[in-house]
Amino acid sequence: MQKEPPKIEFPCQYSIRVIGNASQHFHSEVIEIVKIHAPDLDETKVKVKPSGKGNFSSVYLVIEATGVEQLSNLHEDLKKHPAVKMVI
Repeated sequence: MQKEPPKIEFPCQYSIRVIGNASQHFHSEVIEIVKIHAPDLDETKVKVKPSGKGNFSSVYLVIEATGVEQLSNLHEDLKKHPAVKMVI
């Protein structure tokens, strides 16, 4: 018996973590992509954390999710970026 994933009630606060190759512009490029799908993103609450050796960077943000299509399109666009390694 397979368990169904929990249902998300929209609109809601939805957190996203994007991990990719560290570069000077990585976090601003991630924000630019996110703002296409969530233009009301509060950039003051975006957190950026470098990896221990500085090779990777993690961008953590929270958006106001409006639906499954928005989240799906956002994840696809983030994964298309050449520096992005993982979207969680």
